Amino acid sequence: MSNEDERPEHRLRRELPEEVQASASPEAPIPEVKSGPAVTGRQRLVQGLWPPRVSRAQLIVAVLLFGLGFGLAVQVASNSNSDSALRGARQEDLVRILDELDDRTQRLEDEKQGLQKQRDELENSSDQAEEARKQTAEKEKQLGILAGTVAAQGPGITMTIDDTKGTVEADMLLDAVQELRAAGAEAIQVNDVRVVANTYLTDSGKSVSVDGNKINAPYRFKVIGKPQDLEPALNIPGGVVQTLEKEQATVTVERSAKIVVDALRAAKQPDYARSSSR
Repeated sequence: MSNEDERPEHRLRRELPEEVQASASPEAPIPEVKSGPAVTGRQRLVQGLWPPRVSRAQLIVAVLLFGLGFGLAVQVASNSNSDSALRGARQEDLVRILDELDDRTQRLEDEKQGLQKQRDELENSSDQAEEARKQTAEKEKQLGILAGTVAAQGPGITMTIDDTKGTVEADMLLDAVQELRAAGAEAIQVNDVRVVANTYLTDSGKSVSVDGNKINAPYRFKVIGKPQDLEPALNIPGGVVQTLEKEQATVTVERSAKIVVDALRAAKQPDYARSSSR
């Protein structure tokens, strides 16, 4: 071994690994990185929301919420329609409606007092049997009027509905019957048919059938009751007369001191019901 090889620097070089050549020279060009246009936050939000990723549970909840919202909307609209007539009514119309409610309350109070009077007469009469027979006969007449088996007369109104367009339907006439009953009508006759508790009305082509009896326009209601209650009940805002006039029907209501209701119904014996009194 020569002295040159024994020098410290040469000995150190032999012990170290050979130098690793650089993978790229400093002068080698750096490849260009192509970059697209910058994505904004709004675009990233849209990409995250669309297309939607909806699970089955989320879809069921959405349908239930939609149904609930639709039901609430329908109820609010219904309440708004029912209140709109009173909200837009004139002051005199509102006063008339209040008077009608007071009259109904008074009729119920009068009926209550009449029943109490009958009870007192039965309790205080010296001949209770005779008094009971008298009240029974009177009650029979009243029930006969309600059942339509006997004729009746008294003050009331006559309402005539002229339907030249053929737009009046059975449900409109039924509303008139219900409104008259609520106003205290005691006997009602439509054309030649007596209206009773189980009366039904159906459409029959361009006309209406009452209890299976076909009647044609003009429809003539003869009603016995207090005229001061019956006529305002028909003319309230949004009531019977206004509804019929919207259907291009002509309605006239006349008060009378004497109305005769003479259309009769045959008394029907019940097939199964029997009196339980002893």
